[in-house]
Amino acid sequence: MKFNNVDFDTYFKNYPDKDGYFGKYGGSYISEDLKKAMDEITEAYFTICKSGKFISELRRIRKEFQGRPTPVSHLERLSSSLGNVQIYAKREDLNHTGAHKLNHCMGEVLLAKYMGKKKVIAETGAGQHGVAMATAAAYFGLECDVYMGAVDIKKQAPNVARMKILGANVIEVTDGLQTLKEAVDAAFTAYAKDYKNSIYCIGSVVGPHPFPMMVRDFQSVVGIEAREQFKEMTGELPDAIVACVGGGSNAAGFFSGFLNDPVDIYGVEPLGRGTAMGDHAASLKYGTEGVMHGFNSIMLKDEKGEPAPVYSVASGLDYPSSGPEHAFLHDLGRVTYDVIGDEDTIDAFFALARMEGIIPAIESAHAIAYAMKMAKTMGKGSILVNLSGRGDKDMDFIIENYGIR
Repeated sequence: MKFNNVDFDTYFKNYPDKDGYFGKYGGSYISEDLKKAMDEITEAYFTICKSGKFISELRRIRKEFQGRPTPVSHLERLSSSLGNVQIYAKREDLNHTGAHKLNHCMGEVLLAKYMGKKKVIAETGAGQHGVAMATAAAYFGLECDVYMGAVDIKKQAPNVARMKILGANVIEVTDGLQTLKEAVDAAFTAYAKDYKNSIYCIGSVVGPHPFPMMVRDFQSVVGIEAREQFKEMTGELPDAIVACVGGGSNAAGFFSGFLNDPVDIYGVEPLGRGTAMGDHAASLKYGTEGVMHGFNSIMLKDEKGEPAPVYSVASGLDYPSSGPEHAFLHDLGRVTYDVIGDEDTIDAFFALARMEGIIPAIESAHAIAYAMKMAKTMGKGSILVNLSGRGDKDMDFIIENYGIR
């Protein structure tokens, strides 16, 4: 299958290129010291991660520890309430720790162990990456430092407690808006000081090469499973697939299974409170090309050209850029990137809980809300949503701010 002169039959062989670029996006815009560290990780990834021993160990972990494969569920009552379109969900909320994040965390920490590292460093917004990293570090016996913005620590208290119980050192970040961007800044700074003994395990398909590629590859298990499961359930492919996009790890892994298929693909960004600067985090919808955190992508900028302040009701989506592969797929037109606001997201959160007995993460509720909107206009067909995480972490915040609807 070709799309705007890109051959998706050979897509994963060609993208990213040897320098980490998806077209003009990606790369490695970092200091010489950090470049040496990233080159070490790249070499280890292409050596260790392609070995039968590593792959066998990761497969065993996914089956025996993570509980993979996660199922696909038909959301029958929700679908019936919206019309004739049938909505299905890939249940990453049932992956161990409650989200897709463990898929790449176990891979990254297994890689760190093979490289002889003693400590893993991570950032987190909603806390799911932090919990997954703390879990992986405990599993492999490594130290773990997790950087988290003060605002997110308050919003995501249950996940902070989980990280601490698992033995992680949760480091509060009080700079700037005290959310995800600042947590990434702090984690990079810490890694630069101790890259010989530690590895920075980035929580999404962002950052300098090789992380956008490596995280996508570890997350591709979601798309591979979902495609096989949906065909087994229905005898065909879905008409459309949908995933939420912040940095974009769940979406990148999910989309990878369908890029070469005649399937419409939608990435859903947070519109938040509206289109004014500081009220949303829809970088692909409203941003322009720019470099931050060591990679070139599409980002939201302020009047000085610096990363703009962003907002989302979902702590895991309030990031002023998106992964370089998403920027590439956006420019190609292979994936349609659209937005959904806070109110529709919260409505979808309660709808899924009441009609299907599934409490989604607020991040994932963005994708559910968009699928519900699509279902009302499509008339017929099927939509497969990546339900990237469960909402245990969000319940206190929802009740305090929105009550029980």
